[in-house]
Amino acid sequence: MNGLHESGEDYLETILILKKRKGNVHSIDIAREMELSKPSVSRAMGILKQKGFIAVSEDGEILLTEEGAKTAKRIYERHRVLTEALVYLGVDEKTAAEDACRIEHDISEKTFSKIKKHLKEAKNSK
Repeated sequence: MNGLHESGEDYLETILILKKRKGNVHSIDIAREMELSKPSVSRAMGILKQKGFIAVSEDGEILLTEEGAKTAKRIYERHRVLTEALVYLGVDEKTAAEDACRIEHDISEKTFSKIKKHLKEAKNSK
């Protein structure tokens, strides 16, 4: 779809979340959040930069490009909606979030749209 593996999408989603939470993001923030080594994060940032998903400022701040932000927002929306749908079905919050993280990368746009629509209708009928 976007030429990224699941891990690349997870990095973009994490950058988006950290940006919302902290305002600016550096590799060390990503390493801490994802519980990964700094060298692993540095390699991943190099790949994301090469593919045009991020830019890195002179002081090391990681910035999402337009394409990176678009991808991160898509993955983050899927994560939120799928977590909410699983919780709605009775799954505990922690398990729902973990399962949503696995599902968000593989689910088709058609299926995701149906889940999103059904969840919205279910919430509106309460």
